Amino acid sequence: MSLQDPIADMLTQIRNAQMSKKDTVDVPSSKKKIALLQVFEDEGYILGFRLLTEDKPRIRIRLKYHNNKAVIEKIQRVSRPGLRRYKGKSDLPKVMGGLGITVISTPQGVMSDKKARALGQGGEVICLLA
Repeated sequence: MSLQDPIADMLTQIRNAQMSKKDTVDVPSSKKKIALLQVFEDEGYILGFRLLTEDKPRIRIRLKYHNNKAVIEKIQRVSRPGLRRYKGKSDLPKVMGGLGITVISTPQGVMSDKKARALGQGGEVICLLA
């Protein structure tokens, strides 16, 4: 597991768990991951998540399926530690013509592109979901 980009590792673990038809996946915990997962849950891409505090703090993510097919068809990291990608409020990307979401880190917190447009905020483009 790479320690360079923990967000990309979490997205890869979600992608791999869905390809294996797993119900849940456990990932190491961080505040940024919790904020991302809250956006995923609010937008309906996962069923939920909870914090496990046994020996190491971890997050258990409940994956969502529809007709035995994963709800998340595409999950892609955009901004990364070596190359940050920032967009202004008018340049926020639309995924699949608005059918997917872009997760943005703004000064007001992590949110979907739809909410960022409504608030007139730009920021770092973290990932794309469809």
